[in-house]
Amino acid sequence: MGAEAEVMVQLQHTIPVLDVPCCSDLDVKSPETTILQFFPSIRSGSFADTGPRRFMEDEHIRIDDLSAHLGSLMRFPKPVAFYGVFDGHGGPEAAAYVRKNALRLFFRDTNFPQTSEVDDAFLEGVESSLRKGFLLADLALADECNVSSSSGTTALTALVLGRLLMVANVGDCRAVLCHNGEAIDMSQDHRPTYPSERRRVEELGGFIDDGYLNGILSVTRALGDWDMKLPRGSASPLIAEPEFRQIVLTEEDEFLIIGCDGIWDVMSSQQAVTLVRRGLRRHDDPEQCAKDLVMEALRLNTFDNLTVIIVCFTSPDHGEVSPMRQRRLRSCSFSAEALYSLQSWLDNNGSH
Repeated sequence: MGAEAEVMVQLQHTIPVLDVPCCSDLDVKSPETTILQFFPSIRSGSFADTGPRRFMEDEHIRIDDLSAHLGSLMRFPKPVAFYGVFDGHGGPEAAAYVRKNALRLFFRDTNFPQTSEVDDAFLEGVESSLRKGFLLADLALADECNVSSSSGTTALTALVLGRLLMVANVGDCRAVLCHNGEAIDMSQDHRPTYPSERRRVEELGGFIDDGYLNGILSVTRALGDWDMKLPRGSASPLIAEPEFRQIVLTEEDEFLIIGCDGIWDVMSSQQAVTLVRRGLRRHDDPEQCAKDLVMEALRLNTFDNLTVIIVCFTSPDHGEVSPMRQRRLRSCSFSAEALYSLQSWLDNNGSH
């Protein structure tokens, strides 16, 4: 299993309510559907397995309290959390480097904006900083002597800032939000079969052969892989430019699944959401749910490494009563004849 960074800290909900604009069709939520008093109560779990492969090339990072890592002087809306899955190929070096240096690359070296108020300018600054972080990571892999030029990694990060969830993606890892039981994809797989990616690749002189970029790589965006990229500053069919999706969380947004492509090769986003939701209602353990999702992918004969992070946005006592609890609380009804017989029995026994 790849190394991971994990911090579990109880979060306080004391910041003012802020309205955050969203940037795509799926992001739009009307004031009527947004519960203004809601702030996520962050808890998470993760699980990784080598699967049928000989070596593990996945890495992930899981930080439920980002401010504890970046220092108390950093000003962010609360809660603030950061997660990432890095699915390596051509060896584990690229994914391991990005995970090890994630906080420096995505926050410290990008002059990440600070504020306790979320507005349009802050959101633009956050997206710009994360984009810069992905590109810095890509360039750093070119210069790192311990990383082969044939080693690369996909990367998907999820950042929680107060009620804002922002996902940035390069490659074919996927983030899926559970909204009241419905699966909402928070990322787009960057595969050669995706029409807009194929068009971009071909316009830049690349080609798709049997579903592979230049007949070699199964993704069209990745960090590293410098043996497939043109010299710095040149437009290349393989790019490290991330795509962003963001949403304002409400109490109907239950959890986020982040998984490598080994999960999504064998199950749909909705199947994964249904499995995790059922598990959380049964035992309320995101770590166990992450493991269950990996085990289900193995049962379905996935052929890749497997990594899953589950991020819950609601407190453990939030939501519907579990089916077991409902059964225990279910009342019984008796007919009038049965009640009369019971009363007669009690009267007769009481007189002895």
